Parts: sequence; C-alpha cells; structure tokens
Amino acid sequence: MALKPRITESPQVRLIDLKSKPFFIVASVEVGNTTTKCILTATNMETGRTHIINKVVRMTRDVRHPSPGEVVFGRTLTGVELTRESVAELVRGTLAESMEKASLDIKTDLDFVVRSTGVVAGFDSPEEVGEFIKALADGCLMAGVPPKNMTPPMSISNIPKKFQKYSKLEKVIFDGAVAGVLPPIGSTGVEIVANEMEGELATAGIKEASKLTDVDFRNPCISIDFGTTLDGRVTNSDQPYAKTVGNFCGYAGAIPDAIIRGSKIVDSKVGTALEVFEKEKPPSFLTLKMKAKAIETYTKRIHELIVIEQVPRDRTRYGSVPVRPDAAEQIGVTLIGCDVGVNGSDMGKLSAIGMEICKTHGLQVVSAVIDEVMAGVVCRLIKVAKEAKLVFEDTTIGITGRAGITGNKPKLILKCLEDLNISSKIDERVVFVDDGLARGAAVMARCMNSLGSPQNPLGGRHGGKCILAQRVKLQNK
Repeated sequence: MALKPRITESPQVRLIDLKSKPFFIVASVEVGNTTTKCILTATNMETGRTHIINKVVRMTRDVRHPSPGEVVFGRTLTGVELTRESVAELVRGTLAESMEKASLDIKTDLDFVVRSTGVVAGFDSPEEVGEFIKALADGCLMAGVPPKNMTPPMSISNIPKKFQKYSKLEKVIFDGAVAGVLPPIGSTGVEIVANEMEGELATAGIKEASKLTDVDFRNPCISIDFGTTLDGRVTNSDQPYAKTVGNFCGYAGAIPDAIIRGSKIVDSKVGTALEVFEKEKPPSFLTLKMKAKAIETYTKRIHELIVIEQVPRDRTRYGSVPVRPDAAEQIGVTLIGCDVGVNGSDMGKLSAIGMEICKTHGLQVVSAVIDEVMAGVVCRLIKVAKEAKLVFEDTTIGITGRAGITGNKPKLILKCLEDLNISSKIDERVVFVDDGLARGAAVMARCMNSLGSPQNPLGGRHGGKCILAQRVKLQNK
C-alpha cells in the first residue's frame, strides 16, 4: 500500500476573530543564514489550536553593510557580515511589515515576541550567540514592542486580563521546560551545541502542528529541522518532563544550496535552492522514470561527500556549528552531526557536481537529485540515532524546514525510513510540518505565560493525559 505523508498546513483566521476571540498573538522573529522571517501566529486559548496569520520573509544577505565604527560580531554561512545595529534594523523592518500586513497594532494587539537565530556558524563559541539574541531584542524594541512582551511574567497580574483565566501561573511556574521537554540538564543547552534553542523551538512547533494530523507527536520523539543549518532533538519518555538525550547539528539546507550554486542560475557565493525551486514544479513522473539511473548515480556521488556520524569528542565545530561534545557526553546527550568534508571543506565539490547535472540533464534532474539526497540525509541521521539506541519502540519522527518538506522529499523520506524497519506503519509515525520554528515560538510564549491547554496537551507521553497535576506535585516538593 502507498505511503501517505502527513503534511500539516495552517488553517486561515479572520481579523474579526483575532479581535473578538481569545487569540494569543505571538511574533516569531528569526534571523537565519538564508532568510530573516517574522511569522505571526495566533493561538485560540479555548481550543489550543494555532493559526499562522502571515509571514514576512527577507533574504538575510540583503542586510545593510556595516557602517563605520560598528563592530562585526558574526557572519552568515555565506560570509555576510553582521553588526548589532544592522541586525536590529533588519529585525525592526521585518516585524513592522508583518504587523502592518496583518492590520494589527504592535503595542496593543501583539501579546509576545520570541527571538531566535540559526546564524551560528560564524561565531567562535556557543556563548557568542547571546550577543545575537540581544541584537534581535534591540530590533524588537525599535519596532515598538513593549519589553514586558519579551520576558516571562512574574505573576498572574502581569498577564493581560483576557488571558488570566487560561493561565495556570498560580499553579505552576515556567521552569525551563517547553512542551514537556527539558533542555540538556545543567545548562541552557547552548554550551553543548550553539543552535540548541532552534532545536527546542522546532520540537515544540512540531508537537503543536501534529495536532492537525493523526500523528501523536508527544514523547518520545525525534525532531529534525532542515533550515540552512541542521538542528533538532531526541527525547525520551520520562514524566512529567522528558529529557533531551540527543541533538542534531551541522549542515542541512546548505547542501542543496551548494549543489544549485554550481548551476550558475543563482549567485555562486550567496545563492540558494529556495530561489530556484520555490516556484518550480517537482520533477514529473516521466522525468524521474527516464533519468532514474542518472539520478541514482549522482545521489550516490554526493552522499560519498556527506559525513553523518556521532560528533567526535575532539571537535569544536561540526558542519561549522560550534559544539562541545565533551560537555554533551558528561550529561548523557548524544550529538549527531552532518558535515560535508570537514566543516564544509567539500562544498565546492557539491557545486561542481551541481554544474555537471545542470549542463548534462537540466534543472528538473537537479531538483530530483536534491530530493533524493536530502531524503538520504534524514535516513542516515535516523540510522545513527538507532545505532546509538535513541530510537525507541514508540518514537515518532517530525521533520520541518525547507530542505526536508519541499518537493518529493516527504514521500522519499517515508520510503527510506520504511526500509530501516523502525515501524510496520511508518507513515503513521512521521509528520512533516511547515514553519516548525515559528509554531514553536508560539508554544514557548504560552509556556512562559503558563497558558497550557489541558484538554489538548502537548506534554507527556503518546496517548497519555495532561501532565499538569504531576508538574504541580513536582514544583510543590
């Protein structure tokens, strides 16, 4: 029987409903290596269902050049220089545009802002990511966001009146767990892998979005976010909070980007696959059939350049992402990485193969090869997790990010995972999610305000009930 991918899409929401019903409106502001996004979400507190209001996407490479006297504190994966001031201005413009498009007021209608970044490859240490988060905060403040809308409330009186009856703040406080999962113990996770917060948000977002499908994506689970860089988590089934027992890091969307740069269709330094394939149709069945041998050969050649493994203990960077495998080992967290050579040393070889495919077979075959390559990356990541005994009997898998859910990738991923014999009905255990990070930001904002939905819980185990009572008991000890 044909495998059926579960792909979530957000239902629309009307402006009149946003104004009249108890919708908790959150802006997710993310500066990534490729794109800078502001995605507005609205969660109906009566149902616990999250809707995406709109999204404004800009290319991060279009950030203004550093002005005289400004300090360059980081670079994107393609070498675009960033200063605190230039990032703040980019964020301000993106957030203001998003609010304007939605016909919402930034001071009165926006309830919370969550900031995150995937631009970690240009930093020398995980701690430097904190500076970037401050730059994002500067941009939000410049756009007019009240400071209280970026930090957890101290008491129920700090929560807007219309949401107070939905908040459990008088019963439980925010203790760092998001959607029933604790970050790696003894830290915020940043000391272990620089983009752990992105993995946290992606996991929470997939948990929320899976409610739109028949997949129960509560613990234990594996989340994989295929932005330009790779992030994600592996959780166990502990209660009330699951532990993070694995993290993913390295390259993801940077792989198809490198392939497409060889085609000369996009800029050879900062071009992305997103620019080419966003408006293109996936390869036709006829193309796939006629070019099957060539697609298979090129896929194999590319995979020979891709390294997927448990991150060796002596590495300080993996796939350009700052890591601390020694610290991870001490607290029982397995780091699984994806690299191309050593820290991208073989990216040029990917571009050369991309050029060859495009010249010989055309863009449709490039697209087909990329789909096969990225499906193979997913399966290799899961295979390493399985070998590390991180795939449990009832583990569910969630995938988000442009390099994991577009084109024919969902079908190819399911077929590949089926061959790994993880589950007899693999399509009932895997969910593909649009904008997992933004959805996760909405979940994190709710967690910070203790705005849970016990009737539709995100935390706890598959098929289990809400963990609120267990959390109350734990915090009262």
